[in-house]
Amino acid sequence: MARVLSALIIGLVFGSGIALSGMANPAKVLNFFDFAGTWDPSLAFVMGGALIVTAIGYALVLKRDAPVFDRLFHLPTRRDLDFPLVAGSAVFGIGWGITGFCPGGAIPALGLGHGDAWLFVGSMVGGIAAARLARHTLATHVMAKAS
Repeated sequence: MARVLSALIIGLVFGSGIALSGMANPAKVLNFFDFAGTWDPSLAFVMGGALIVTAIGYALVLKRDAPVFDRLFHLPTRRDLDFPLVAGSAVFGIGWGITGFCPGGAIPALGLGHGDAWLFVGSMVGGIAAARLARHTLATHVMAKAS
């Protein structure tokens, strides 16, 4: 129960930060990408602030032997760049640039009543399901060819 409560509090703090900084507003995000028009650099300051807080947090937390609610840290071990990583990053960036939403900003936007956020989140869930189905289908096809 403490683990779930901790995750809820962390999510509320993150969502509040996104909402207070204006990053749940897709127009503000899209203005960041509009260098030739109504450019708004505030997103860079939000990201920079988040990077500083994250760096300090990681430095402090990783000094511990284990996380508070688990027996070990689950950190990525792969360092290579593969097609799914590059393709996923490209889809994320293109989607963010077109819609003004990223998953971290879209979820708080749901609570703020942004109607477009519902369409975005629904499309995101559909895209995740389609990617999982494609990956499963591809893996099944490759396994069938190998046998």
